[in-house]
Amino acid sequence: QVQLVETGGGLVQAGESLRLTCTRSGVAVRINSMSWYRQAPGNEREWVATCRGGVKDYADSVKGRFTISRDNAKNTVFLQMNNLKPEDTAVYYCKAHTVIYDYWGQGTQVTVSS
Repeated sequence: QVQLVETGGGLVQAGESLRLTCTRSGVAVRINSMSWYRQAPGNEREWVATCRGGVKDYADSVKGRFTISRDNAKNTVFLQMNNLKPEDTAVYYCKAHTVIYDYWGQGTQVTVSS
């Protein structure tokens, strides 16, 4: 079993920054990619960013403001979020994708006030 724990969420004002951290523990498995998703109240969960090897992809809504990165030695993935907007308010989830299963964390709340 793989466990993912997200930290770093909080309440910030528009224009400020936050860095989310997702730490992986448990059974050693081959992780094909790590991603961040988010879900705002009343909305479906939406993809934010993925790191697959050296390739990083971003949703258009966060491109240029968010940066995903990984520290494989520490089994950690980060999401640096700059110039936050009220519409970024959501619960942010980390996902580890393997060949046979996707593992999810419990989420961390990010609230951006205007």
